[in-house]
Amino acid sequence: MKTMPTLALVVVAVGAAAGLAGAVKAYGSPRPVSPLYGVPLPDGYRDWPFIAPAQEAAPLDELRVVVGNPRAMRAYREKVRPFPDGTVLVKLAWKHRQSPDFAPASIPGEATTVQVMVKDSRKYARTGGWGYGRFVNGRPVDEAQHRTCHACHASRVKDRDYVFTRYAP
Repeated sequence: MKTMPTLALVVVAVGAAAGLAGAVKAYGSPRPVSPLYGVPLPDGYRDWPFIAPAQEAAPLDELRVVVGNPRAMRAYREKVRPFPDGTVLVKLAWKHRQSPDFAPASIPGEATTVQVMVKDSRKYARTGGWGYGRFVNGRPVDEAQHRTCHACHASRVKDRDYVFTRYAP
């Protein structure tokens, strides 16, 4: 009888190791996730459709673009609120720079952050159904910065399912 629980433990351990090995093979090391929420940078997000741009004034002085996965895009187009589970929004941000080719134009300078919101109403029930990730150079920022995410969204856009970004016409 003792061999059955031992065998089950071995099967679980081997499965977990295989999963980790797959993640290491795919990403070169275990995929980084945000503290508190466990949100990774989504695969292929740089190819996702455009939702809206933004320009942040000083002190941030950034150009930003928000993109979304297919579920997010469908929800925006069909005006579905709250957003359905599986919605993923990604904000890319760069320092604002004047174009060297055309003085009135702005261009992205140094990349600053990539911010991610993932809708999972069960997993993130305590934060309005959203999990957050903030990354600099592909690595998650510290826990203290992640503690500010939901508080900021809750204080300003709770009535819009905690989402700042509106679909650009």
